Amino acid sequence: MSEKRMTKRELKRRRQRNRRILLFIFGLLLVGVIFSGVLFFLNRSQNKKDQKDGKQTEVEGEPSSEATPTPEDTPTPTPEPLPSVDLSTIDSKSAILIRLTDGQVIAEKEADTRIYPASMTKIMTAIVGLENISDLNQLITIDRETYDRLYLEGASMAGFVPGDQVKAIDILYGVMLPSGAECCVGLAEYLFGSEAAFVEKMNEKAAGLGMADTHFVTSTGLHDPEHYTTVRDLTKLVTYALKNETFRTIYTAHEYTTSPTAGNPEGLHFLSTMFKKMETSAVNGGEIEGGKTGYTSDAGQCLASLAQVNGTEYILVTAGAQGSPSTEPYHVWDAIQVYNQIGGGNSESPVTEEPAA
Repeated sequence: MSEKRMTKRELKRRRQRNRRILLFIFGLLLVGVIFSGVLFFLNRSQNKKDQKDGKQTEVEGEPSSEATPTPEDTPTPTPEPLPSVDLSTIDSKSAILIRLTDGQVIAEKEADTRIYPASMTKIMTAIVGLENISDLNQLITIDRETYDRLYLEGASMAGFVPGDQVKAIDILYGVMLPSGAECCVGLAEYLFGSEAAFVEKMNEKAAGLGMADTHFVTSTGLHDPEHYTTVRDLTKLVTYALKNETFRTIYTAHEYTTSPTAGNPEGLHFLSTMFKKMETSAVNGGEIEGGKTGYTSDAGQCLASLAQVNGTEYILVTAGAQGSPSTEPYHVWDAIQVYNQIGGGNSESPVTEEPAA
């Protein structure tokens, strides 16, 4: 009986001891879990801090190789300096000189005063014609009635005769180089049925180019009080027309021979009314590349020219020089003087004594 009770007591102690051991082990495990959790959160916080510090260092320190350049990093090109040109000594009453690349005005004189453009009108005639001809080899007939009218009006003629069937490309050279009025009106009538309808297209083109103080009445430039423009407006026209490669080729030609016609079996040989007045097209640092002259008694001597000086192209438009076909070509002299100023040095250059056109 006593031995049995001892065994129960011993068993009870053993159970109590085992519970203490289990509680101890459970406590150790709980502490381990808590400790691991603390380490995890501490490590996570440190990582976040390191990342933040790393970003801050990149912002405050040297930019990374993948950094996007700021506007300050991109160098701003230095504008090309404008040449100094004085227009006060030229004969022309109105003048403007611009740089072709960007339209920057270099110098001007009465640039917004209305002028009569005379045969400088034919620049517009040529570009409207070019933009409406589908085939430069198509034939255009010179009309007898039109020819006789222009002859009586004293218009300059290229040399075609009534009844001639002329290639469109030869007509365009006839418009620009010898300033042929029969070519202008023949082109106008062929394309739109009448000169008046063609002139409407000229005025539409002028409005589209921003030539706000320009109005055309004829395709030839023969005088009319309502046929006017400004030298500033004409720079807009020349700048636009020179983008057409065929126009540029015609505008810069010194001479040209047409295909044979019935009235001219050997073709006509044209000389530029501008270049034939120069002993040389060279100016200081470059050359005069092309141009279109004009003259009426009301307009005076006029010239819209293109030159390249020191590798840059310029457009000069002058009007109102007090000359005539029987005087020196003051419009050409003015151009030479102005372009020589751009290149530096002597502003004089020889010209021939042929009449102005």
